[in-house]
Amino acid sequence: MLDPVIFELHKTGRAAEHLPAPETPEEEILASIPERMRRRLPLRLAEVPELELARHYERLARRNHHVEKDFYPLGSCTMKYNPKVHERIASLPEFAALHPMLPETLAQGAIRLLGSMEEALAAVTGMDAFTLQPAAGAHGEFTGLSLVEAYFRKKGEDRRKVILPDSAHGTNPASVRRLSLEPVEVRSDERGEVSIDALAALVDEGTAALMLTLPNTLGLFESHLPRIVEIVHGAGAQLYLDGANLNALLGIVRPGDIGFDVMHANVHKTFSTPHGGGGPGAGPVGVKEHLRPFLPTPRPVREGDRWTWKHDFPDSIGPVHSYYGNFAVLVRAYAYIRHLGAPGLREVTEHAILGANYLRSLVEKSYPVPYRRAAMHEFVASAARFFQAANIRAMDIGKRLLDFGFYAPTISFPLIVKEALMIEPTETESRETIERFAEAMLAIAKEIEEDPERVRGAPYHTPVRRVNESLASRRPQLVWEDGADGEGAPSRG
Repeated sequence: MLDPVIFELHKTGRAAEHLPAPETPEEEILASIPERMRRRLPLRLAEVPELELARHYERLARRNHHVEKDFYPLGSCTMKYNPKVHERIASLPEFAALHPMLPETLAQGAIRLLGSMEEALAAVTGMDAFTLQPAAGAHGEFTGLSLVEAYFRKKGEDRRKVILPDSAHGTNPASVRRLSLEPVEVRSDERGEVSIDALAALVDEGTAALMLTLPNTLGLFESHLPRIVEIVHGAGAQLYLDGANLNALLGIVRPGDIGFDVMHANVHKTFSTPHGGGGPGAGPVGVKEHLRPFLPTPRPVREGDRWTWKHDFPDSIGPVHSYYGNFAVLVRAYAYIRHLGAPGLREVTEHAILGANYLRSLVEKSYPVPYRRAAMHEFVASAARFFQAANIRAMDIGKRLLDFGFYAPTISFPLIVKEALMIEPTETESRETIERFAEAMLAIAKEIEEDPERVRGAPYHTPVRRVNESLASRRPQLVWEDGADGEGAPSRG
C-alpha cells in the first residue's frame, strides 16, 4: 500500500503553524504588487499537524536508499560516502548566505576560493587552466566541445567529426549533436580498448576530436594511449577526456601530462558532493594552454592582493552559467581536495582500485567478466549465461539485490557487454561490506539455478515492486491534481 501524499493528509484548519494576519490591510499589500505579478488563483498548501508532518517525511526518508543506508554500487556514478565536514564547510553562512550579485569588494573570499579551486584542479589533472562554470558533466562536455569548435574556427578550419568509442557514455554523442557536430563511432577491440586500426582509419583532416573516457566504461585503462595520442594529434585533432572516471586516476595519472587537450571533471562524483537523484553537480572544464583563450567568461583573476572578475577575453565562447557556477558544490570539492591533500587523493584511487578488483575476484566465477584484465575503480560483469539458461536478465538480478538491502549496479551498459552489470564499490566501502555484497550476488546466482521464478519476481521487500520503467521515464506524473481535501478519493496527478 502506498503512503499518502502530503495533500491526502490535508485537513482544513489542522495546520502545523498558524501565522498571524498581517497588520497592513490586504488591499494595501495588493496595491504594492503589479497586477501582472499577482497570483490568479489562491495558493493551495496542505494543512497538516506538525506531528503528522514529521512522521510523513520520516517515513519517506526511511524508504529512500542512499549511501549512508547501505552499499550503493552504481557503476560509473562513484556513489561514495561524503565526509560531513565538507557539508558543514559549504553551509557556513559566509558561503551559504552570499548573494551572487555582491560587488567584488564584498566577495573577495568567494572569488579567491574559485581561483584557488582552478589551481587545485590544474595541479591534480596537469591541465593549464580551468573554468568552473559548467553545472554538470554533460554541461562540461558541451562546454569542452564548444572550446574545440571555437579553436578550429579561429584557425579557419572546418572540422565537424568527433570520434567516440562504442563504449562511450550516452551523453557524449548527445553533446556532439547539440553542437551540430558529427558523432562517429569507433569500435573496441577484443581487449575492450579502442581499436587502433579502426581509429587510424577514421581520423583525418575533418576530425575535430576524439572523446575518450579514461578508464573506459569497462573500467579498463587504454594501454595504447601513446599511439592514440599520436594518431589524433598527427591529424591536428584534439583529444578530449570524459573525466567521469577521474576517481580512478587521482595522484597516479594526470591527463594533461599524457596528451589530453581538454577534459571535464565531475567534481560532484570525485570530490565529495552527494549527487544521487540527479544533482547537484558541477563539471569544470580544463584545457591546455592553446585552448585557454576560448574559456568562458568572466574569469577570476588575481591582481596583486585582490581578486576580480575579468570579462575582456575576445576569443572566449562567453558565459555558460550565471554567477559563480554551482558554488556550493565547488566549495565542497575544494574542501575535499584541501582536506586530503596529494597523498590522500592518491590513497583514494588506490583503495578504489583495490576494492573493485577484490569484489571482482569474489563474484567472477558466477558472473563472468568478458574483458578479464585488471580493473580500475569499477568492472563490468555479464549475466548473459543466466539469460540463456533461465531467461533471467541483468535487470532481474538488480531488482533482487534490492531485497538484500543493496542498491542495484548499473545494468545494460556499456552496450558492448551482453546483460551488463557495472559495479563500482568506491574507496569508502570496507572489506566486510564488499564481502557481504559478494555473498548476496552469489546467493542470487544460486537462486537462479534452483528457483529462477523467485528472482524473476523480485523485489519483494520494497514499497513499490516493478513499474513500467519506460512509461515512468517518458510520462512521469509529478503534479498533484487539485481537489483533494483529505476526504473522499482524491486522484493522483
